[in-house]
Amino acid sequence: MAPAATRAVLLGLPQTDAVFIDSCRVIGKDFMMTTVEQPTSAWVPGPILGIETSCDETAASVLAIDGAVLSNMISSQHAVHQRFGGVVPELASRAHIESIEHVSAAALQQAGLVWTDLTGIAVTQGPGLAGALLVGVNYAKALAYALNIPLVGVSHLEGHIASAWLQDPAFPLPSVVLVVSGGHTHLYYKEPSGHCRLLGATRDDAAGEAFDKGAQLLGLEYPGGPAIDRLARQGNPEAIAFPRSYLKKGSLDFSFSGVKTALLYRLQAMPEHSRTARAADFAAGYQEAIVTVLVDKAFAAVRSSGAHALAVVGGVSANSRLRALLQQRAASEDLRLSLPPLAYCTDNAAMIAAAGSQALRAGLRAPMDFDANASLACSFGLSGLSGFSGLSGSSC
Repeated sequence: MAPAATRAVLLGLPQTDAVFIDSCRVIGKDFMMTTVEQPTSAWVPGPILGIETSCDETAASVLAIDGAVLSNMISSQHAVHQRFGGVVPELASRAHIESIEHVSAAALQQAGLVWTDLTGIAVTQGPGLAGALLVGVNYAKALAYALNIPLVGVSHLEGHIASAWLQDPAFPLPSVVLVVSGGHTHLYYKEPSGHCRLLGATRDDAAGEAFDKGAQLLGLEYPGGPAIDRLARQGNPEAIAFPRSYLKKGSLDFSFSGVKTALLYRLQAMPEHSRTARAADFAAGYQEAIVTVLVDKAFAAVRSSGAHALAVVGGVSANSRLRALLQQRAASEDLRLSLPPLAYCTDNAAMIAAAGSQALRAGLRAPMDFDANASLACSFGLSGLSGFSGLSGSSC
């Protein structure tokens, strides 16, 4: 029998500070609820709230029962971390605490819904920054408990993969999915069943990490990926050659530490005025070395797996040169390609809600004692997530 939970009876109040009365709980500052003890109900398909706090974006999104994105709110912390040249975990956690209630309420308002319209909640369980994840997980648990609706915790990587189908629900399976971001560079084969099999991954730096570190070496602002993308448009990608690591023949793994080191040594070997004058060529050549390997490996995975479709997701998939090369190659090889809109490339909660919807439809639930997991192994096929009790599955 499901554990007892609290059902919320929400009373509409103006947008003022909450007023506490006997036997009441308050969520945020826009409503009040009385509570009664009642067993947790089964999931009734309907609007789902997704919550994402794995790194430096506080995000909330509402998905309709048919998968349509009703809202997608993101509060960026770039201004917080910019002067440090990277994400400071403690500052990220504090910013999430300050923003999560407002962002979630704004997502409901944009969707034209109230809290009691929600039928489920999905939250990023990991991987990510431990403190940042804790904010989202605990807020989601409190909401699910108060509203008496099911909760699921999903892998951040599973969310990125789900983003390929947000704007293109008919995108075919089986397909190869390249997840490429600041912390991840993975190639997966997604089967018709939905299960994902790992084909290759980075052995050192992720592609996004290589972009960020390269931007620091070039003296560009944070975040580094977009900065290199902008500067590279003014340069010649063939003016300065950089090594491209393919590892052994047939390998679908990646390595970007070598190109980063090559950039460092070449900059050190040049006088400062030359580095400044040729910054655009450096950015263009460095970017070309990274994105060319990504494209070559992705299409090699398609050929070796026998798939006829390729999806490229994650923050780096927003890179303009990568998108151009992918589209050119896909057209020449008559391959179905999915590149999510830019709003779904970087961290967002719509992708988390989409992955959570799949989990809820599969009958999965997270117990109230589940916790954030900063090093969560990505488990696919809607099984194996540590947030789900009594389940097991293969992880990649």
